Amino acid sequence: MQDEIKNLEELLSRANEAYHAKDAPIMPDDEYDALVRRLRELGGDVTWIGAAAAFSPVAHDVPLMSLQDVFSIDELRAFLTVETEYCVEPKIDGLSVALRYEKGKLILAATRGDGHTGEDVTHNANVVSDIPKTIPNLPGVLTVRGEVYMPREVFAKLNKERDELGQPPFANPRNAAAGSFRQKDASVTAGRGLSFIAFNIQTMEGHPWPKTHHETLELLKQWGFQANSYTLASSHEDIAREIERIGTERNGYPFDTDGAVVKVDDLSLRETMGVTSRVPKWAAAYKYPPERKETVVRDIQIQVGRTGVLTPKALLDPVSLSGSTVQYATLHNKDMIAQKDIRVGDTVWVQKAGEIIPEVVSVLKEKRPPDAVPFEFPQVCPECGGAVVSAEGEVAVRCTAGDCPAQLIRRLIHYASRDAMDIEGLGTATSQQIPLSSLDGLYRLTEQDLLQLEGFAEKSAQNLLSAIETSKQRGLARLLFGLGIRHVGQKAAQTLAQTFGSMDAIMAASEEGLTDVPDVGPVIARSLRLFLDAEQALISALSDAGVDMTCEIKKGDGSWAGMTFVLTGTLETMTRAEAEAVITERGGKAAGSVSKKTDFVIAGEKAGSKLDKAHTLGVKVITEQEFKEMFA
Repeated sequence: MQDEIKNLEELLSRANEAYHAKDAPIMPDDEYDALVRRLRELGGDVTWIGAAAAFSPVAHDVPLMSLQDVFSIDELRAFLTVETEYCVEPKIDGLSVALRYEKGKLILAATRGDGHTGEDVTHNANVVSDIPKTIPNLPGVLTVRGEVYMPREVFAKLNKERDELGQPPFANPRNAAAGSFRQKDASVTAGRGLSFIAFNIQTMEGHPWPKTHHETLELLKQWGFQANSYTLASSHEDIAREIERIGTERNGYPFDTDGAVVKVDDLSLRETMGVTSRVPKWAAAYKYPPERKETVVRDIQIQVGRTGVLTPKALLDPVSLSGSTVQYATLHNKDMIAQKDIRVGDTVWVQKAGEIIPEVVSVLKEKRPPDAVPFEFPQVCPECGGAVVSAEGEVAVRCTAGDCPAQLIRRLIHYASRDAMDIEGLGTATSQQIPLSSLDGLYRLTEQDLLQLEGFAEKSAQNLLSAIETSKQRGLARLLFGLGIRHVGQKAAQTLAQTFGSMDAIMAASEEGLTDVPDVGPVIARSLRLFLDAEQALISALSDAGVDMTCEIKKGDGSWAGMTFVLTGTLETMTRAEAEAVITERGGKAAGSVSKKTDFVIAGEKAGSKLDKAHTLGVKVITEQEFKEMFA
C-alpha cells in the first residue's frame, strides 16, 4: 500500500505540474481524477494537489470547494437525500475563478487553486470582455464565483491555426482556457477570445440576500454577468430527466461540459445541511461517461512546426466517434507517450477531448502484440536531422536547425496567410512544393520555377507571381505578424508598427523600450528581441527584395489626434481590425478598456460590459453607422 501511495504521489506530482504550471497535461482529466480518488482511498495526502505557484497567492474569504462527483442516478439519490427543490445546471468545464468587487468596482480576480488559496490574475480578468469591471449602484462587497472558458468555436479555430502552423494543439477547451488566462502577459490573454459564466455568489455585503440560489443567478444577470442556465426540479425523477436532457444537448452548448450540477435551491436549507471537510452536502456533480471507441495504433508520426516544436500524433485504424470518422489522434508530447506507454501496434481507447480533438485515453495492454516495443522519441529532427532540445520549464522538444525545411514550410504558410502578407494562391500544397532556403527566396521566384511545380500552368504561375509582388506593399504591421515571431499577434504587431513607424526603429529598440509599448509585455518584448537579433540577415534580405518595412500613419485632417475609442460587440460591415485601422490612421487611439478618458465607445451587436461602463461614466456611445459617418 505504501509503495502504491508513493507511486501515485510521484505520478500526480508530475501531472499536477504539467497541468497547472505548464498547461500541458500528460493525462486526461478523468484519469487524473481517478488517481486522486485512489490516493484518497489509500489514505494518502491530497492537500498539496492544486495550482503550482506562478502568480501572487490569494487567500479566499470563502473556500472555493469542489463538488462530490457521482456517476449514476443511484449515487446521486444516495448523496442528495433531502426532499426539496433543486437547481440543475450544466457543469462548465473551464477554469474556476473568484471575482471580488468593492463599491461596484472589480478589485481582484483569483483562481481556485486548492480551494483555500489561489493565484492573483486580476490583470487578465480585466481583458475578458464579459467580466463586468464595474457594477453600478452596488455599495458594499461582492464575491462572485464562475468559470473562465474558451468557446468551442474559438477553440476549434485556434487549434486549426496551430495545426496549420505546426504548433502542438491544445488538449481541450479547458486546458486552452487555463493556459490563456494564466498568462503573465495580459495581451496574450486578450487575443484568445475567452468568456466567463457566473454560477454562484460567495459573499455579499450592502445588498439583501435572495432566498434561493436561482434568484442569485437572476440577480447576477441584472448586474451584467453571463450567468449559468438552470432548471428547477422537485424530485429525483425530474432531476434525472434534466440530467438526460443536458447530456443530449451538451454538444450544442458554446462551452465544454462533462456533467450536470445539482444544488439545493433554498439557501437557508444549505446552511442547515452544511459541508464536509472537502465538499458541500447540498450539491453534487453528475459526470457523463465520455464516448470511447477501441482501435489500433498503426504508426506514431512526428510533425515539425513553424517554431521547431516536434508534435507526435497517432495514426489509427479509422473509427467512428462522436459523429465523425477518426484516423489521427493527438499524443501531445513525449511525456504523455511515456506515461501511457503507447506503442505502435497497441489497441487503445480513444475519445474526443472536449468532443472535438481525438486523443488516446489508455492502452489495452492485454491486447498488446508480443513484438511491440516502447516508442523512442527522436533524438534528432525527423525532417532535417538537426539537433533537438527541450528547454528548461518546457515539455516541448524543438528542432534547433535554422534551415529546417519543415519549419520553413510552416513559416511560409503563415507568412502568406490572409491576416499576414495575404498572398493568394500560396496555400499549403504549393508551399510544400516550392524549393526555398529562406522566406526572402519567395521574392526571387520566376515563372519557370513555378511551371516545374505540380498544378501550375502559365496563367496560374503569373497570378501567383503577381500576388507575391503585391505582398511587398502590405506594410510593417502585417510583415511583423507574418514573420511568425513567437507571442507576437496581430494586435501587438499593429501597435509596434504604429509606435515605431519602421523596422529600423524597432531593430534599434532595447528590450526595456519594447516593454514600454502598450500591448507589448515582457514576454513579447523578450521574444521579439531574440528574433530580431537572430534574423537580421532575413530582415535585410526582405528589405533588399523591396518589402515595405514602414508604417505610414494617415492622420487625415488631424481631427482625431488625441482621441480615444473603444470597440465593443460585433460590427456588421467591418472587422474590429479594420475599425481600429481607421482610428489609428487618423491619429486616434483604439483602447481595450473604457475609462473617463475615453471619448467614444463604438457599440455593435451583443455589446457587453464595456457598454455598461460607458453609461456609468457618461462616455458618449455611438453606433457603427455613426462611426462610419465620422470618417466618411
